[in-house]
Amino acid sequence: QVQLVESGGGLVQAGGSLRLSCAASGRTFSSVSNYTIGWFRQAPGKERQFVAAIRRSGGTTYYADSVKGRFTISRDNAKNTVNLQMNSLKPEDTAVYYCAAGVRVYYSNLGNEYTYWGQGTQVTVSS
Repeated sequence: QVQLVESGGGLVQAGGSLRLSCAASGRTFSSVSNYTIGWFRQAPGKERQFVAAIRRSGGTTYYADSVKGRFTISRDNAKNTVNLQMNSLKPEDTAVYYCAAGVRVYYSNLGNEYTYWGQGTQVTVSS
């Protein structure tokens, strides 16, 4: 079992920045480098939405069109975290953000490809 814990959420004005972190712990192979890590978000009354992902092999990154150029996903192996740097935030970015981990992830934008999920962290962007 792998436990994922998100942190770094909060309230920020439009145009501001936040940095989310996803920390992994648990079983022997809980290193984030062993998993494809994805970030998803869900706003009230809306479906869960893919945000970004980083593959376990090679570190290829993927982004939703809505965040491309504003968000950056990265992996810090020393701290065993995957970070999501969010710049130029907009009110429509307001949501609970979740990180997820999976080994056999073929379509990184599909939530059901991931095995482990964190509890989420709230991001609120005021206009």
